[in-house]
Amino acid sequence: MEETEIKYSQIKDSAFLSRGCCQPPQLYHDNRHITGHACCKLDSYDWLKDIPLPEDQPVFDCVEIRFKNSRKEFFRVYPEMKLQSGDIVAVEASPGHDIGIVSLTGEIVKLQMRKKGINSKSETLKKVYRRARLTDIEKWIDAVNHEEKTKLKTRKIARDLNLAMKINDVEYQGDETKAIFYYTADERVDFRELIKVLAEEFKIRIEMRQIGARQEAARVGGIGSCGRELCCSTWLTNFRSVSTSTARTQQLTLNPQKLAGQCGKLKCCLNYENDIYLDALKDFPNTEILLKTKKGEAVYQKSDVFKKIMWYSYLNDQSSLMALKTDSVSRIIEENRNGIFPEQLEDYAVTREVKTDLNSVSIEEEDISRFDQSERKPSRKRRNKDRNRNKGKYNKQNTQNRSDSGNKDKTGNGRRNNQRGDQNK
Repeated sequence: MEETEIKYSQIKDSAFLSRGCCQPPQLYHDNRHITGHACCKLDSYDWLKDIPLPEDQPVFDCVEIRFKNSRKEFFRVYPEMKLQSGDIVAVEASPGHDIGIVSLTGEIVKLQMRKKGINSKSETLKKVYRRARLTDIEKWIDAVNHEEKTKLKTRKIARDLNLAMKINDVEYQGDETKAIFYYTADERVDFRELIKVLAEEFKIRIEMRQIGARQEAARVGGIGSCGRELCCSTWLTNFRSVSTSTARTQQLTLNPQKLAGQCGKLKCCLNYENDIYLDALKDFPNTEILLKTKKGEAVYQKSDVFKKIMWYSYLNDQSSLMALKTDSVSRIIEENRNGIFPEQLEDYAVTREVKTDLNSVSIEEEDISRFDQSERKPSRKRRNKDRNRNKGKYNKQNTQNRSDSGNKDKTGNGRRNNQRGDQNK
C-alpha cells in the first residue's frame, strides 16, 4: 500500500514537468515562479521585451500559450486584459475550455505568427477567457494526475482488442471533458471500437492523434549516443527531413547502427553541420573527372573537406593513395583540358598512403570472450583450493601404486612357493 502511494505521489510531482512547470501549481499562491525560464523545451525568450513601443502604437492583441509537450497555440486577448509570461489562463476549446500557460506576449508574438504562417486578423482565432480561478486550477491538477493512469488502462484495452498500435501519451483538457490520445502505428488502424470502449470507461470525449517515431522519441526522452539528452526532448521542436545524402556529404560511413537514433530514423544532428560542409564543398573540383598523367589515369577515392585534401589512386594500382590539395587537382584538370599531361601524381602529392590487402594476410580469429578473462593473479583461497585438489590427486595415485605393487608381491610369492613345492617332489 505504501509503495503504490509513493508511486502515485511521484506521478503527481512529475506530471507538470511536461508542461514546463518545475512543480505542481498551488491553489492559494502566486504560480508565476514555477514557469519562469527553467530548463524546459517549451521555454521562450522575448528579446523585444526591453524595447518600448511608440506612444501611438497599441499592444499586440494576441499571445502565445503553451500546453503539454511541444503543443503551442495563439489566442486573442481582450483589450482590458493585461497578461504576462507565466500566467495560467483559461482559453477557448471545443468543447469547453482548456488551461494553459502564457509563454510570449507583445510584438514577439507577431513575429512568431508570421513565421508560422498564421493570420493575426483571422476571425477563427480562439480567445482567452480569463485568468485561471481556483476552481479552474483545481480541476486542472486533477485532470493532469489522471493522465498516467488513463494511459496504462488504454494500453491494456488496446491490447485486449488486438490493435496493432502503441499509446504513447494522453493529454487531458483542463476542464476534464476531453482527452487527446497520441499513438504510433505502422499501418492504418481501425480504432472505432476502441473509442467506444474508452468513452464508456472514462466518461469523456475522445480524440485520437497519430504521431511519428520522432515525436514518440521526443515524448519518451532518453540519452543519445553522444551521452546527452535527446535534442528532440530538450529543445528541438521543428523536425527537418534527414536523408542519406547528408551523411555522404559529410564523408560518413553508411552504417545504420551508427547513423540511426533511438527512434530508428536518421539522427537529427546530421543536419547541424550539413550547411557548413556544403559551403566547403563548393571549392572542390568534380570528383567524377579522372586525372590523366603519363604514368596513367587516377581516380578519386576520398577527401578531407576542411583540410581541402583529396585522395587519388591509379587505376592499375588502387592499393596506394596519394593526397593532393584541391588547388593541385584543379590545376591538373585544367592542364588535361589543354592537352597537357604531367609526368606523375607523386610530384603533386602531399602524403602517400599504402593500403594493406587483407585478403593476402592471414588473421587468426580470437574468441570475443577473451575480454571477459581476468588477468589478475589467483587469490590465496583459490590457490589453497587448487593445492588441496592436487594433493588429493597425488594421494589417490600413491594409493593405487601401492595396491598394484602389493598385487605384484602376492603373485611373486605364490610363484616362489609353487616352485619350491615342485622341487621337493
